[in-house]
Amino acid sequence: MTRLSVEMLAADTVEPITSAGHAQLGIAVLAGIAVIVLLITKFKLHAFLSLTLGSLALGAIAGAPLDKVIASFTTGLGTTVAGVGVLIALGAILGKMLADSGGADQIVDTILARTGGRSMPWAMVLIASVIGLPLFFEVGVVLLIPVVLMVAKRGNYSLMRIGIPALAGLSVMHGLVPPHPGPLVAIDAIGADLGVTLALGVLVAIPTVIIAGPVFSRYAARWVDVPAPERMLAAIEGSAQDPTQRVAKDSEKRPAFGATLATILLPVVLMLSKALVDIVIDDPENTVQRVFDVIGSPLIALLASVLVGIFTLLRPAGFGKERISPLVEKSLAPIAGILLIVGAGGGFKQTLIDTGVGRMILEVSEDWSIPALLLAWLIAVAIRLATGSATVATVSAAGLVAPLAADMSTTHAALLVLAIGAGSLFFSHVNDAGFWLVKEYFGLDVGQTIKTWSVMETIISVVAGGVVLLLSLII
Repeated sequence: MTRLSVEMLAADTVEPITSAGHAQLGIAVLAGIAVIVLLITKFKLHAFLSLTLGSLALGAIAGAPLDKVIASFTTGLGTTVAGVGVLIALGAILGKMLADSGGADQIVDTILARTGGRSMPWAMVLIASVIGLPLFFEVGVVLLIPVVLMVAKRGNYSLMRIGIPALAGLSVMHGLVPPHPGPLVAIDAIGADLGVTLALGVLVAIPTVIIAGPVFSRYAARWVDVPAPERMLAAIEGSAQDPTQRVAKDSEKRPAFGATLATILLPVVLMLSKALVDIVIDDPENTVQRVFDVIGSPLIALLASVLVGIFTLLRPAGFGKERISPLVEKSLAPIAGILLIVGAGGGFKQTLIDTGVGRMILEVSEDWSIPALLLAWLIAVAIRLATGSATVATVSAAGLVAPLAADMSTTHAALLVLAIGAGSLFFSHVNDAGFWLVKEYFGLDVGQTIKTWSVMETIISVVAGGVVLLLSLII
């Protein structure tokens, strides 16, 4: 059990910091979420500040002393960052190494060189899924867009036929598979097993990405038949001739395909191995299990991948000792905002618990006929539609439904995390930064972006949610 989940359970076994009734707590929750939504959407305030103010509003309306609300928020922020902050940082470093060394280019070029014709959309979804494991969504989009545009132009493909599978692969990894921030925070808040969640996340991701990617792209290409935008192509082709581009553009200095793939998949293999050994041996005193508990822990698995990447990715690309430290520094700067949002989300969650909202939901839900997994999905959908942020939807929904996981099995707790992740991807629209990123890169108008990107995100959310519910009946 994670440090955060232990503290969460401890907090839930004592008296809440307010004795407000269910009605007052319900109003406090709605008001707190409304404050967050209003500040993000109307006043364009940063999500970190919005979550902070929303937490204070929640505690005040629930009738809790303000000093205790502040203490709850800061405790939740600290424990959340302590639980997932290092993992997010290591994931960012690995992603930067993959991008700057040319490892990502090598994977893309190797797969595309062996693919053509009708199999091209399937190749794109495979590339995006592999690249999307260690990369944040926005980084993956920036990295793959040039490939998508060049493939569409040179192969005379519809832009949507190639672009939608790539976006689907990135989005599914972002929402369902750790070490991405959303799933990590939900795992930490709910106390789910990371290895089991990772294994089930990959299982849910496979049918989801197939349906939302290659299958849906056929229809998206009919609805929005547009060529690759010339202004983006001109920029890409111009930058390719720029001698100041990173050395990895030289194919002779790129890391090998096999070494790159092995480095990306190393943490996944280590974490899955730990989960498998835990299931097979199931003896905490067993030496083999204790060894795998260490090497399969997320921190060690990701750290090992980063250290291995120095020799398999950076050295072959010509990176000397003097370039490694600046690369790490540059990889950490962009995640400051993500860490603050994730931490504030943890503070909001802890405020929910300490004011008694978690207990209220547990008591009230006993009389509901809605399954816990469906309830989690619906809550995440509502917050996603309101705020436009998948991360905010994930951390808020995880805080609300965490008490429901108290009596769940290991597999069902993992499925609860995945249900939240699936709901957090529902119908991206104009309040989501990803919506505008896709619109501008692909040269679409708002209507075309809704018909393609927004519908694709909805398909991912619904299909993944359906698979999660189906798995809950089987395992």
